Amino acid sequence: MMKITSLLILLNFSLIAYGQREERLPADLRQHNLTTYNASLFNPAFSLDRNNAESVAFWSRWQWQSIDSDPTTIFLNYTRKLNSKSAAGLAFFQQNTGIFFNTGGAVNYAHQFELNDLVRLSLGVNVFAFKQELANNSFQVDPNLPIPLPTITDDFIIQMAPGASISVERLTLSLASENLIDYNFNAKEGNTAKEDKIFMSLLSYDFPLTLGATTNAFLRPSMYLRTIPGQSNQIGFYSLLNTDKYWGQVGYNNFYGYGIGVGGTFFKHFSIGALVELGTSASISKDASFELMAAYFLGKPDERHKVVGFDIEEEEGIILQLNQEEKDQQMREELEKAEEIAENEKNKSKEAKKAAREKDKEERRQEKRVRDSIADIEKEAVLAAKELKLKQEQEAKAKQKEEEALAKVEKNAKEQQEAIEDEEEALANIRREEQARKLDSINKAKQAEALAEARRLAEEHRRDSIAQEAKRKAELAEQNEADRPQKGEKYEEVQTEDGLEPGYYLIANVFGTKKYFDAFMADLRSKGMSPGSFQRGKNNYHYAYLQRFDTMREARQARDGKYGGKYAGNTWIFRVVGK
Repeated sequence: MMKITSLLILLNFSLIAYGQREERLPADLRQHNLTTYNASLFNPAFSLDRNNAESVAFWSRWQWQSIDSDPTTIFLNYTRKLNSKSAAGLAFFQQNTGIFFNTGGAVNYAHQFELNDLVRLSLGVNVFAFKQELANNSFQVDPNLPIPLPTITDDFIIQMAPGASISVERLTLSLASENLIDYNFNAKEGNTAKEDKIFMSLLSYDFPLTLGATTNAFLRPSMYLRTIPGQSNQIGFYSLLNTDKYWGQVGYNNFYGYGIGVGGTFFKHFSIGALVELGTSASISKDASFELMAAYFLGKPDERHKVVGFDIEEEEGIILQLNQEEKDQQMREELEKAEEIAENEKNKSKEAKKAAREKDKEERRQEKRVRDSIADIEKEAVLAAKELKLKQEQEAKAKQKEEEALAKVEKNAKEQQEAIEDEEEALANIRREEQARKLDSINKAKQAEALAEARRLAEEHRRDSIAQEAKRKAELAEQNEADRPQKGEKYEEVQTEDGLEPGYYLIANVFGTKKYFDAFMADLRSKGMSPGSFQRGKNNYHYAYLQRFDTMREARQARDGKYGGKYAGNTWIFRVVGK
C-alpha cells in the first residue's frame, strides 16, 4: 500500500508541473481512453460486458491547462448485473472544463437481445443530473472605474445519454450520444441546441490469446470517432491487451496526442492502473494529461466477463458425447416421419387425379357456354347494325332541315344589324358635337380651379416648413435632455474613440485579462446573442457590449428590460459623441 500511495503522490505533483496552457477544452467528458473499467461512461451499453459483473470503479483525468482553471474529471461508479441479460449502475461525477464546474450523479441501465447464436444487440442509457456553475469568474477591475459584476447563477441540468452496441461474434460496433436530450430547470429550456450534440462511435474486434498461465486473455484493437460542436471531429485508435492479472494499452487521438497505460489486478479483486497522454505537434497541446483507474471486484473471480468465443471448443465436446442409442432413436424417428410423408403423398396423388377429372368436365361445360354466348352476340350485332343505319338516315334529314332554317335566320339577322349600325352612326355624330361643347366649358372651369389650388398648396408648404423647423428644434432639445445622465445612472461619454461609430453602447462587462474576456464572449454567443467588443487605448481594457443604439432612450430601454430578457446581468451605457 505504501508503494501505491507513493505512486499517487508522484502523479499529483507531476500534474501540477504540467498544463500551463491557454487552450480551450471541449465540453465533453473526455472519456476516450476508457477500455476495461467504467466503460459504460463511453457507451452505456458497455456495462453489460466491459464492466465487471459487480464492482466499484474509480476514474479520474487531470488535463493540461493553467493552474487557476485546473480542468479535471472524477467518476466513481458502482455496477452490477441484474440478470444474464441486463445490468445497472449508480455513479458520482465531478468535472471542471476551465469555464464550467459540474457536480452530480448518474444512473445506468443496459439490456441485451440475442438476435441469433452469433448476433447480439445491446441498448443502454446514462441519465446525468448535475449542478453547473462558472468555474472562474474573476477579472481585474480599475478602482477608478467601478463596473457592475454579472449575476452568477447555479443551473440544475438533467442530461440523457443513450447508446447502442451490436456484436457479431467478437466484432463490436457501437454508437452513443453524450447529451442527446437535456433540460435546464433554471432556464426552463433545453440546455444545448440541436447542433451542439456530442456523438461517439466505436468499432473493435477481440482476438483471444494464450499467454502462459494467464486466463481470459485477449487483444482488442479499436478505432473511434467523436463529433464535438464548434471543433474538428476527434479520430482515435487504441489497442488493449487484457488478462485476469494485468492489462496494457496504447493509442492515439488527433486532438490530445499519444496515450499509453498499464495496470494490474492484486489479490484477484483489487485493480489499479494509470495512463499518460502526450501531445504532438498535430494535437492542441504538447503538455501531458494523466488518468488514474482503480476498481474493486465484489463477486467471485470466475464471474468476470469473458470474450465471446472462448467456450466454443467446450460446447463442441459436449455435442460429440451423444451416445449411439440417442442416434438410433433419432434415426427411427426420422424413418417414421418419412413413412408418414410417403402415405400423405399417396393420398395427395389420388385427390389430384379426381380433381383433374372434375377440371376436364368443367372446361367442357365452359366451352359450350362460350360458343352459345358468341352466337347470341353475333345476332345482337346484326340487329344493332340495322338500327344504327336507320338512325343515321334520320339524323341526316334532320341536320339538312336545321341548316336551311339556320341560313334563313342568319340572313334576317344580317339585315337587322345593318339597320342598327346606320342608326348608331347618326347618334354618334350628335353625341360628338354635344361633347365638344361641354369640353370647352369644363376646360375653362378647370383652369380657374388649378390656379386656386396652386395658391393653396404654396401656403400650406410655407406653414409646414415653419412647423417642421419648430418640431426639429423641440426634438433636439428633448434629445439633449435625454442624453443627460440620470441620478445614480452608470454612464460614460467620450467625444471620439478609434474605430467606434458614434452612438450608445450597452456595456455588459470590462476585462483586463484576455482569457476571461474570451470566455465571457463565448458564453454570450452560446446563449444565442451576438455581442461586440472594443479595446480602449486609454486603459487597454477589453469592453464587451451587447448592442449599439442610435439614441439614449433605446439604450436605456434595453438596459432596463435586461436586453429583452436575454441577459440577466447588470449593464451600463458608454456614449461616443463623434465629430
